[in-house]
Amino acid sequence: MGDKQLVSKGPCLNRGLLMALSTSALGKGGGVLDKPIIEKTTPGRESEFDLRKSKKMAPPYRVILHNDNFNKREYVVQVLMKVIPGMTVDNAVNIMQEAHINGLAVVIVCAQADAEQHCMQLRGNGLLSSVEPDGGGC
Repeated sequence: MGDKQLVSKGPCLNRGLLMALSTSALGKGGGVLDKPIIEKTTPGRESEFDLRKSKKMAPPYRVILHNDNFNKREYVVQVLMKVIPGMTVDNAVNIMQEAHINGLAVVIVCAQADAEQHCMQLRGNGLLSSVEPDGGGC
């Protein structure tokens, strides 16, 4: 059989059941698994996995843009594009128009910490904004 070994287990030999294992297929390390790496965290500090999990599980919040009589429409569009990641001109114009016509518009729905940060940045640029839980309604 060359480089193959015959292995039998207990009563199976009587039934004629044989298993052939190739010793060359085991490769380096002989098929032994490496010891898993255990992530160690500092007390009071969450692990990277916990942070990712909590962000995914966190309830969504809405950043609301309120209409005002002070800022020009073009400026509102510029600020939205500067503050909100991935904001396109078309989306910024639509949000600005909705706030202008209806008095308010949803800018983005995201995790609470991100929503509060976006809200503060909008306010820091002179826009009226607020944060509220996303109830999933209209």
